[in-house]
Amino acid sequence: MAIKKIKFSDDEVRIFDDAIIYKRGDYWQFRVWLTKEGKYARFSLRTTNISTAEDKAKQHYHQLMADQLSGKTYHSKTTKQGVELYLAQRWHDYEAKLIVKERHATIKTHLEHWLDFVKRDTKLKELERTDCENYYKERSKTKRNLSVSQTTVANEQSTINAMMAWLFKRHETNIDGFDFKKLPRVDKGDEGQRRNTFDDEEIVKIKTKLEKYIEEAKRNIEGDTNLSKVVVGYYLLISIVTGLRRGEQIKLRWKDVKWLEKNVKVEHGEEEITRSLVSVTVRAETSKVRRTRTFVVDDLEYFENLFSFAYERYSKANNKDRDRKKNFGNTLVFSLDGETLLTPRAIGYHFVKMLELADIPVTETRELVPYSFRHYFITSMINKGATPTQVAEMCGTSTSQIEKTYYHTTEAKMITNALPGFYYKDGMLIPK
Repeated sequence: MAIKKIKFSDDEVRIFDDAIIYKRGDYWQFRVWLTKEGKYARFSLRTTNISTAEDKAKQHYHQLMADQLSGKTYHSKTTKQGVELYLAQRWHDYEAKLIVKERHATIKTHLEHWLDFVKRDTKLKELERTDCENYYKERSKTKRNLSVSQTTVANEQSTINAMMAWLFKRHETNIDGFDFKKLPRVDKGDEGQRRNTFDDEEIVKIKTKLEKYIEEAKRNIEGDTNLSKVVVGYYLLISIVTGLRRGEQIKLRWKDVKWLEKNVKVEHGEEEITRSLVSVTVRAETSKVRRTRTFVVDDLEYFENLFSFAYERYSKANNKDRDRKKNFGNTLVFSLDGETLLTPRAIGYHFVKMLELADIPVTETRELVPYSFRHYFITSMINKGATPTQVAEMCGTSTSQIEKTYYHTTEAKMITNALPGFYYKDGMLIPK
């Protein structure tokens, strides 16, 4: 439809018969009436130069007209609506057990950061491949000076482009992904691995403090505060001896835990200690890699004590319902009520509290998190002589991942490799 307007101001320029560019503030905007859609197409030309604005406007005009002839529409959903569509689809993936619920939450978090960057009312069909080239730079500007790791940003970029590819296939966008700037390769080396884990002396201090933490809370268990101390305390202790991922561990049920040997007396130097062997099954639906695995660990009585504690509470709560008492095996191992999952916030709170009690040094360059217990467990197994395949089978990962990430980083293993007739323990070389 031709423009009826005859007179134009200095900040308005006619493009062909039915389009116009005009200034809003310092920047030139484009507007053209789309007859088939019965609406105007409006967008910024992102330039303050009139000659550049005219050239860009003509390019956009020809593209719009070509799209109209081919049946494509200009008006589109906003980025917020696009994210909602994608999250709804990924929720179907969760219901089909293709992803776990925590993965869906992670995807949502990634896309929330992207919406903050591109703005929620931006139209999907206005997005260009270069719009996110400074994403890493902007994501690094966080509140309260909190750092965002390069790995985190790389994961977010992968999620964003996966969504864009999905939207593109459904004709909601004109691009199938963004051209993010290539991030520099990070090689943290041995020190980077060490700073994310604990050493043996620190683990001894942590176990001692956690055991005391739990026993003190048990003396006055009424109220959620002390109950949380007990359950999360055992969660952290069992993290140390199993190396489980958080998503796997918080979804363990008592039916997944079986005792192979109970209260076996073992000579430990001049002392005699009690040990129990426990079989732990990680079900496929709770595993990150979607495969069921079963492995055996030295319990150190942590599972045993938590079982006694949880079963006693469960029996008291259901003492008049025998059928319900039989369902104890289906209750969660790490839960205040047997049904509700522990939250990352609760785990993180008691983890930080434990670091303070055990006087573990925490610096800006030392990235200690609950997942560090998994790092410790794997490193400890390697130092004890386990092969990469053995570690991978227990921890639910690949042999190549163990070799690449852990196997070459431990001092004990490097010394053993150099002197195969000896093994390294407590700073001493001992003949095999």
